[in-house]
Amino acid sequence: MVIRSPHTTEALRPADAAPLNRALAETADVTVFVDGTAVKLPPAARDAVVDVLRRLAAGDAVTTTSTAETLTTSQAAAAAGISHTYLRNLTDAGIIPVEYRGTHRRIRSQDITKWLATQKSDKRGESPRSITGS
Repeated sequence: MVIRSPHTTEALRPADAAPLNRALAETADVTVFVDGTAVKLPPAARDAVVDVLRRLAAGDAVTTTSTAETLTTSQAAAAAGISHTYLRNLTDAGIIPVEYRGTHRRIRSQDITKWLATQKSDKRGESPRSITGS
């Protein structure tokens, strides 16, 4: 998954928001055209587009951004084929980035993939465990 920079769209002028607001009040059915071709969106995509349009019609500025798939430490350790404790040591040492949801650690799947690739390409023959001194 590619994480793109957030994009902010300024609030619509009232003259532009009014017709959009009226149209959305009548129906939630949205037809999207890409290069003149009508595209039927899956329900989740349709709901996201309608939500953005409703916010713009209400006069709100909207920022869109991507979210990365995150794993629990147990899921990340299983994916990497390492112990949960060793994974925690790697996150504590800053070798694998970690995000916290309250007190719970979450690790982006792409960070695990990147760490595994680094371990495979380590030409020095150094054991990955020696990184943390354990």
